[in-house]
Amino acid sequence: MKRIVLASRNPGKIRELKRLLAGAAERLESLVDHPDVGLPEEGEDSYRENAHRKARAVFEALGVPAIGDDSGLEIDVLGGAPGVRSARFAGPNADDAANNNLLLSKLRGVPADHRRARYRCALAFVWAAGESMEAEGVCEGSILEAPRGKEGFGYDPLFLPEGKSRSFGELSDAQKDSISHRARAAAVLVRAIRQGDWIRVTP
Repeated sequence: MKRIVLASRNPGKIRELKRLLAGAAERLESLVDHPDVGLPEEGEDSYRENAHRKARAVFEALGVPAIGDDSGLEIDVLGGAPGVRSARFAGPNADDAANNNLLLSKLRGVPADHRRARYRCALAFVWAAGESMEAEGVCEGSILEAPRGKEGFGYDPLFLPEGKSRSFGELSDAQKDSISHRARAAAVLVRAIRQGDWIRVTP
């Protein structure tokens, strides 16, 4: 495949996806390269639906195969919140610090054994009108009582992956990529694209 456009303007997500999707296409672009292309507002129903809507919007605007991503943090004691609202947990224009602070306030006093959480990612690949495939990845873990580390983005400094002693915010890119939700979803997509399996997949 010659070119794929990532349906995102999030700098951290773009950096991560370009690493994880290496080999899927000769060239990976993003909406930073296409500033005039708009994205639909994210819905409240599912990561998969949001990922598909983003990918379809970019494909329809550019006529180029596109990959959409939607991901979020799910916390059991909060009933799965923030979930699909993870990026706008503290409001439509919230930054990472605001989202993290709100999350910590909602978990104040919750003991460690009740802070179970998971990161979930859905990727959608649209290469033609009516033709698409998707992949999903999950990383189980828990929420720390205070942020640790300055790597990654989003809730990474608060997320302690299962079986690890360091948060996503303390792991190197390579260490995070070996276990993350996005890495697991991307591995499925890259394998399918490189093997040509995506040609036989429809919604």
